[in-house]
Amino acid sequence: MRIVMIGAGYVGLVSGACFASLGTGVTIVEKDPARLAALREGHIPIYEPGLERLVADATRTGHLRFEADLEAALPGADAVFLAVGTPSRRGDGHADLSHVFAAAAEVAAALTAPTVLVTKSTVPVGTGRRLSQMMREVRPGLAIHIASNPEFLREGSAIEDFLRPERIVIGTDSPAAREVLEALYHPLTEAGAALFCTGRETAELIKYATNAFLALKITFANEMADLCEQVGADIHELAHGMGQDSRIGPKFLQPGPGFGGSCFPKDTQALMRIAQDAQAPSRLVETVVAVNDARKAAMAGRILKAFGGSVRRRRVAVLGLTFKPDTDDMRESPAIPILHRLAELGAEITAYDPAGMAQARGCLPEAITYAPSAAAAVHGADGAVLITEWAEFRTLDPAWLAQTMRGRVVVDLRNVFDAKAMRRAGLEHHAIGRPAPAGLPAAPPAEAAYCTAAE
Repeated sequence: MRIVMIGAGYVGLVSGACFASLGTGVTIVEKDPARLAALREGHIPIYEPGLERLVADATRTGHLRFEADLEAALPGADAVFLAVGTPSRRGDGHADLSHVFAAAAEVAAALTAPTVLVTKSTVPVGTGRRLSQMMREVRPGLAIHIASNPEFLREGSAIEDFLRPERIVIGTDSPAAREVLEALYHPLTEAGAALFCTGRETAELIKYATNAFLALKITFANEMADLCEQVGADIHELAHGMGQDSRIGPKFLQPGPGFGGSCFPKDTQALMRIAQDAQAPSRLVETVVAVNDARKAAMAGRILKAFGGSVRRRRVAVLGLTFKPDTDDMRESPAIPILHRLAELGAEITAYDPAGMAQARGCLPEAITYAPSAAAAVHGADGAVLITEWAEFRTLDPAWLAQTMRGRVVVDLRNVFDAKAMRRAGLEHHAIGRPAPAGLPAAPPAEAAYCTAAE
């Protein structure tokens, strides 16, 4: 089989490379000349473990190639995937579909034979219906079958997610489209992957509903963490006790500074707007969005309190900047509001992230110093703040940390460090959702912390 993937962003590049690794002929169309040249030379513009090797192997076998010319890529394609960006639209939170419809218009103009047009991008309910109408109007004599095939890739483990999926969702009312996509995914379903076929509207909504529900679990865990701190409970023991219930499960119950990234923030915003426009508002999703925004803003207040109420002229080492480990993605990272607020309050920030510092420079205060390692970041610091739970931070020895830093404050926003070992080393360890040790004040609730930070 042969497919065309429009867009060499995160979804398009990972999906295209994975399809190619299964033996499918894949052409990825990328209009950006610099990005296209880099890909042809084997340079991967995003950080994703294993992707560079996967692309290199698929390119070497001839199953994967990159083109700028859509007309040259389309002949003989069994399916065309739209994998372009759908960011939040400025001003109202709706998904911006301008790239989707622009790409679809180009495809319609260039097609010379029937094909299946598949939305891989996350799109609002009704997008498939609009695309179908568009194709009938633009190419009335050509059979263009529309399908939705949402992706469920987690940054940092995207290749594993694609090749060993928990489910594959296909939404279409076209038997021809279903037949093509079932054949395309046959190597995965033959290996045991579950294929779920449904209508287009349902498939489009599944992705949004899934991400919103996971965001809800994270937000609930964060609120329970605040409660634990005030009543003397332990959020990790609470989450473990909850997670043993098969109806709940243990995943996405880890507390932290709030969710970020390219999916959860924009997808919860978009679902909120979709529901409002459909006159079926989702109050839960609206609350998740508001609580998460407040939590990220409140984290600077926690740090301020840990430093005794002031960070002015205090050297603060920040460990981890990306929204999660194993990615260079800074989109909606909690580090952004935290570091901007600390800089406003006069902190001297030295930051280190294993993969995200190049991306971070464009969205963090200019005054930040970037260190080449965790050791360099914490050397001589008055305190350390861990924002992203990269694996290498878990191995930092508390005794070494106490010797390397000038101060004793450690604010652990991911509960990575062993609290008892930290205290034995003489460090003031401030965790999330755990009782404050004797002599240390409990962290303020999220709203109170936000007020403190804003003073």
